[in-house]
Amino acid sequence: MKKILAVAPMMDWTDRHCRAFHRMLSKNALLYTEMVHAGAILFGDQARHLDFDMIEKPLVLQLGGSEPLDLAQAAQIGQRWGYSQIDINCGCPSERVQRGSFGACLMAEPKLVSSCVQAILEAVDLPVSVKHRLGLDAMNPAQSQNDYQYVLDFMLGICDAGATQLSVHARNAVLKGLSPKENRTIPPLRYEIAKQLRVDVQKHYPHVQVLLNGGLSSNSEIFAHWNDFDGFMIGRAAYHTPAILLAWDRMIETNGQDYGYFLNEQTWRRVQEQCVEYTQNWLLACQESGRPERFQLAGITRHILGFAHGLGGSRLWRQQLSDHRLLHRVKTVEQVTQFFEMASAHLRIFSDQSDSYLPYQQID
Repeated sequence: MKKILAVAPMMDWTDRHCRAFHRMLSKNALLYTEMVHAGAILFGDQARHLDFDMIEKPLVLQLGGSEPLDLAQAAQIGQRWGYSQIDINCGCPSERVQRGSFGACLMAEPKLVSSCVQAILEAVDLPVSVKHRLGLDAMNPAQSQNDYQYVLDFMLGICDAGATQLSVHARNAVLKGLSPKENRTIPPLRYEIAKQLRVDVQKHYPHVQVLLNGGLSSNSEIFAHWNDFDGFMIGRAAYHTPAILLAWDRMIETNGQDYGYFLNEQTWRRVQEQCVEYTQNWLLACQESGRPERFQLAGITRHILGFAHGLGGSRLWRQQLSDHRLLHRVKTVEQVTQFFEMASAHLRIFSDQSDSYLPYQQID
């Protein structure tokens, strides 16, 4: 079975425009929505929360919530919208999420999580997965057999309910005293514990895929753990340095061996042309729906600012893609093309033809 390389669900980041851009970089990456609360789907604006472009697939809908029936109904709606998989968030430690009794605090209620998985599977014909932490608060599965067994039993209960994929953020979630940002850095990473949990889970459920999440910042780090997990979920590194996704399809095909990438003129031109086409299509869709105000170019460009990381002229490129005076002037498909070409003009990119780095505007 081939490995899974996934971009983690991230609130306020992995919206439809972000996901469409990531799909331009990798055909096979598994993409996730931001977490959507089941109640927002049942009682809110479904199109706002669920609409996506078909180019984004395979696409996972990540749900938040703790009521099995609500989650099941939300999953049914997600299936009708065309999602490929349903994921339950049991890893978010924010206080706002805790007040809603979902996210990481659900790890304290393993039977409820299993009931949620079972209810969703009874309602849809899609695979169900769970993203969770390595433990809660002061748990130490590296030193306490009881703590280790608790997490293992949590995972086994989810598998027994029918989940086929577990994404383990290899840190504890500290529910009181740490912010979400601090929860991503202060609790220690324990990759070896996550590795052993995969071994023990697959003794009982060999078909369940266990993905590693947390702290991975490069393709070489993914490769270092390649044989220890069934896949990898990358968050902020995929967002801030998205060019790493350029190697993901080759990594999947070469069993991780070919993890390097090189952002030359040919690759840059291909991705930019796709960005232009996607942006033009979104502009036309907003205009044809009678809601031209929905088109906000900044909502697209903010997700690609890290793509030129390491290239000469990237600072000016980022400035232009963030300049709201320039962004607000773009109202036509022709202006979309002109905007992206102007922004890229002074980037220094490797030209295969001249075998040197040149300003993009000088490359034929």
